[in-house]
Formats: sequence, structure tokens, C-alpha cells
Amino acid sequence: MKFSIVITTHNRLTLLKRAIDSALAQTIPCEVIVVDDGSSDGTDMYVQGRRKELLDMGDTRLIYHRNSTNLGHSGTVNQGVALATGEWVKLVDDDDYLAPNCIEEMVKAIAGRPDAVICSCRAIQINENEKEISRSRHVGKGTLVYVPQAEIHYAMLLELLPFGTPVQVAFSRSAFLKSGGWDTRFDTNYDDIDSWIKIAQFGDAVLINKCLAYRTIWQGSFHRKFTFDKRLEINLIIKENIYSCISPKYRHTLPELSEIKSSIKIHWGFAALKKRKFVSAVRIWLKTDLSIASARLFLKRIIARNCLDELLQESQRTPILLVREHN
Repeated sequence: MKFSIVITTHNRLTLLKRAIDSALAQTIPCEVIVVDDGSSDGTDMYVQGRRKELLDMGDTRLIYHRNSTNLGHSGTVNQGVALATGEWVKLVDDDDYLAPNCIEEMVKAIAGRPDAVICSCRAIQINENEKEISRSRHVGKGTLVYVPQAEIHYAMLLELLPFGTPVQVAFSRSAFLKSGGWDTRFDTNYDDIDSWIKIAQFGDAVLINKCLAYRTIWQGSFHRKFTFDKRLEINLIIKENIYSCISPKYRHTLPELSEIKSSIKIHWGFAALKKRKFVSAVRIWLKTDLSIASARLFLKRIIARNCLDELLQESQRTPILLVREHN
């Protein structure tokens, strides 16, 4: 099983060096593709020089591509995957990096599930000084969790299956290409989640409950520049996309899409309130079609967050979560 690590970058040379080092230091050697979205900070000279040093030692792993025009993050990801020759692709943003055994652990996990098309691990969230802030949540009860394709989107709707950010995720290149790649309309705002939804239509998922990646959290990160209203708008589109992909075995148990959207609006209202964005919270709630069903659904989403194992155990029987109640 061959892996390609695709590193996307734009004017972050200092951080890019760390990402490249982590990719080249993997315990299983991988093709490493750096896709430069028109940097002007010396990235081209550095990566070309690094590549020449490696070639002089007979190491052909590092590949460099510079976009002729600025494509944005989503377009740059698509370009990197197009250049990759591996069966599987591991994405890394230039400000993130990998543990040395990340690819090795993923290869072992995927080998146990030949029909897998997407694999995710936990990440350590760090600040600009590489100090740990937090860790992404443990999903399921074991070190490895295999999720059959028929259960993936239902679990995503319940928010039991958070694949995470690009540095946490690897995917089958063929499934990515069949899915159409990253949608540039969602650039830096749910573009990754939209892709996981589409890729997961083509096979199973594997979750590794080990921290194998490091994600930098910035005060001025792109997603924080979007208003709560805009983030809610895209989140609703994403949930609608998940809803449309859910396996027929769960269709008769699903709440109405309108109820799901209302429960999400309740959530985002509380999220805005938590950040002291009082005007945004009120504005979101005023646009929410509040009902007993949507409130109950909101509470069920909170209660069900750590019930992935129960869902998988029940997958061959009638689902018990988010089942519409009938009189």
C-alpha cells in the first residue's frame, strides 16, 4: 500500500519546513508532494533546494509543484491529489505536522479493512509555540474502530463520527477522484467535511484512537473570520448533504430535515452565546422554527455524542438513536 503525503502551502515557509520534516521522517517512507499556491516568501527556493539535496543522496521522495495562479486551499488540495501516485493520500496543511509513526499506524489499520476509503486519527491541538491546548475527542471505545459504509452518514448526522481536519484524515485516492474532489465554493469553510461526506459513499471508515497528528490553532484562523451566521449557513448545507447520503436502512427512522435544521440552529445560537456574541445568538434563534421535536432532537444530539459503539452494535437491528416518536 503506497501513501502520498500532500502538503499545501501559502507564505508560511517557517512552518512549512516543520511539516516537510515530519513527512520525510515517517517510519514508512512516502512520496511527499508540496503544492505551493503562489507563495512570495522564498518557499520556491527553499523546497527546490531541499529537493536537490535529497536527489543528490538518491532520495526522490520530495516533489514540488507551484500553482501558476492562486487556486485557494480547496483548489490546491485538488492539484496535490491529482499529482499523487499513491493509492492513499494523507493531507497536511503547512502549519500542521505528523507524528513519525502516523503513516505506519494508518497502513496497519487500513490493512484490517480492505474496503476502507477513509481513515482518521486523533490530533493534538497546539498553539503557535507548539504548546498543547487540547486533544480531539476519543471516538468509540477501542483503539481501532471500523465503521461499515452503511453506517457512516447516519453516524455523521448524529455527530458520533467526527473525522476531523485534514491533518487527521487519509483517504483512498480513487475514491477522492470519484467523489469529484474538494468543492471550491466551500474554500476554508467546511470544504474538508464536504469531501469526507462524498468519499464515504464509496467504502468503509477506520478510526484510530491515537494522537498521530498535530494541529496548530490560530487566533486569526480563516474559519474564525466567518460570522456565526455564515458558518451556520454552510453547516446547514453540509447536514443536508449528509442527510441525502444516508443508507436506505435508516430512512424510515429519520426525523424531518426541517427538524434537524432547527436543532442545529439551536446549537449555533448557544455557540454564539458562549462566545458572547449576543446579537448573533438572538438573530439565529429568531430565525429558528422552535418546536418540541427540534428541542428534543437537540438534546438527543448532545446525549448521543459518545454512543458510536452502541450504534454499531445496533446496526443490524432497528436503530435506536434519533428515531422519530409516533403516537
